[in-house]
Amino acid sequence: MRPVLPPSSYLGLLALFSIGQPAFGASAIELGQMLITDAQPDEMDDARERLRSVPGATNVVDLQQVEQGRVASNQDVLAYQPGVFAQSAGNDGIKLSIRGSGINRAPGAHGSGVYTLFDGLPLTGPGGTPYELFEPLWLSRAEIMRGANGFDAGALALGGAINYVTHTGYDAAPLQLRYEIGSRGYQHRHVSSGQVLGDLDYYVALTDSEYDGYQRHSSGSAKGVAANVGYRFNANVQTRFYLRYRETENQLAGRLTKEQIKHHPRAANPGYLSRNDSRPQPGSTWIGNKTTFYLADDARLEAGLVYHDYPMDLREGAMRLKVAYSDVSGTLNYLRHGTLFGHQSNTTVGWRTTKHLPNSGASQFSRINDVVGARSRDFTYQGSDTVVHASNDLELLPDLWLTTGLAMIYTRRESEVTYPASGGRVSQHDWDYAPRLGMRYDLRPDLQLYGNLSRSVEPPHPWSLVWSAPVSNQPMKMRNQTATTLELGARGDSVLGRWDLAWYYAQVRHELLNVEVVQGLPFKEFNASPTVHQGIEASLQSLLWERPGTGKLSLRQAYTFSDFHYRDDDTFGDNRLPGIPAHYYQAELRYDWPSGFYAAVNTQMASKVQVDYANSYHADAYAVLGAKLGWNSPKRDWQTWLDLRNLTNRRYAATVTPGYDDAGLDIARSTPGEALGVYAGVSYSFR
Repeated sequence: MRPVLPPSSYLGLLALFSIGQPAFGASAIELGQMLITDAQPDEMDDARERLRSVPGATNVVDLQQVEQGRVASNQDVLAYQPGVFAQSAGNDGIKLSIRGSGINRAPGAHGSGVYTLFDGLPLTGPGGTPYELFEPLWLSRAEIMRGANGFDAGALALGGAINYVTHTGYDAAPLQLRYEIGSRGYQHRHVSSGQVLGDLDYYVALTDSEYDGYQRHSSGSAKGVAANVGYRFNANVQTRFYLRYRETENQLAGRLTKEQIKHHPRAANPGYLSRNDSRPQPGSTWIGNKTTFYLADDARLEAGLVYHDYPMDLREGAMRLKVAYSDVSGTLNYLRHGTLFGHQSNTTVGWRTTKHLPNSGASQFSRINDVVGARSRDFTYQGSDTVVHASNDLELLPDLWLTTGLAMIYTRRESEVTYPASGGRVSQHDWDYAPRLGMRYDLRPDLQLYGNLSRSVEPPHPWSLVWSAPVSNQPMKMRNQTATTLELGARGDSVLGRWDLAWYYAQVRHELLNVEVVQGLPFKEFNASPTVHQGIEASLQSLLWERPGTGKLSLRQAYTFSDFHYRDDDTFGDNRLPGIPAHYYQAELRYDWPSGFYAAVNTQMASKVQVDYANSYHADAYAVLGAKLGWNSPKRDWQTWLDLRNLTNRRYAATVTPGYDDAGLDIARSTPGEALGVYAGVSYSFR
């Protein structure tokens, strides 16, 4: 029998601060539960090792573990990740924030503050990050680089970067079928195939879903296809083509007051209901290619090209907005492992650019009670982001590495109202920079210390120049958001388990804050006075007990402390920025039997959330409980599970979309969290 620590050792995340040697001299503690295929362990291990070489906070999400329960949206993918706040708004769109990025944006739509990639190629563009291509069942893993630690991916946003990695023929089954069903009309269907055929491999997946929604008037559906084909010409050259296409249809139920969430959480906002607000996405297409050239001297060159088309048809409030968005991206990265002055040295030089195509723009129509009237305004969106970055990791002493880097970014933002009268054109062209200095020290194989001082840069969206205008047809100029962040942390394995701990402090200037000034009208975005973002991010995965032939008991925990506030603002002083809880904790206690059965209980806890900049009102703290039961066959072909959400049927606000100053009144600012839900699923993989 494996020795067992006293239960008190595992209460809360105080255990993270006790760093010990591995039990019996082992180099690692066996953690978590993971289904393993023949080809995947190397890829997953390589990803973890690569991100461990970053002198800052990172996460790797294994989708095989996520898929042992309901996988409805990106919220399920990003659960149990320290430093990541991801909550569903009742449809495909989620509110995602890392270190306060995009803290005040409404859930869904075009997110900001986190640079997003598919398979190392850009998804995020000058218009932000659309959500309709996020189908989690297409993924093998997600790589999260929090804060400035997405530097080598060309990500300069405050929240960092997330790289969603799609299955390929090397880690997919020749045939996989999956079906999920659950409360309130939820269904999720998936079929995929992947194989290696000599020097060629392929992966293709078809997925569709539907749901009635928790609130009235919150039903939705989605369908899409993902595919990629790779070919190895020889040992030195390989290429891969990617395709994603997906359509979504979401009714909008709107936000509720605290009183409504307590007593009528399934109600829809009356305005949204009477107008029949909805957000059909006609179909988004993402096509890309990445070609890798392996050079002499342990170096390689990666070239990428992406075309992305993502139209929208927004039927919200007193308008209908038909938006055409399309952009093209190019990337080029040179990576070399070698020596410099007799020391081990790793160098990365990269370039990426994303540019809106000329057809990007929108037409606005009047709308009364779901009756669309005359065209009221046309405007164009144009923008581009170009980043050149270079970094070097140099081993100064054995296991002591110095990281240096510098990025330059050129941003262009242009908006113009062309109807009913042309004019009011805004054109912004800015150069900015982002230096980076970091250190990491592998004190032992099971203990690493790290720190970095970095700068981030985030330009406004082109649409902000129009919608934030004080006069309806007169766009306004906005400045890039910048931040200087100091980060210190450590990670490793100990007798308590695998742990990660990070602290950061960021001074932010010209923060891009989004606010609903008048309900039913477009949100306004402005540059704020100086703000501070600081916090603690911690995780612990522990094997509590194990006996051969009997089973094992494990615990995983993630805690995020967020302190985001003004620095002596003329109006709001040192008020907290609304929209995100200060304390956010997730945990799962799980027992696995040798036969493949497993059972788990989980919890999610959040402190109260301010709902306006004046801090005059707040959404309540909450704690919800859940449970899972499942079975993974010994041959790894069959899988089935039962996922129970919110067992106590707790009524709470999952997301908050802030107002300016609610004067202590209970205004409709919150989206209700999901009530008691029962979900079941089955998956079969032919191997």
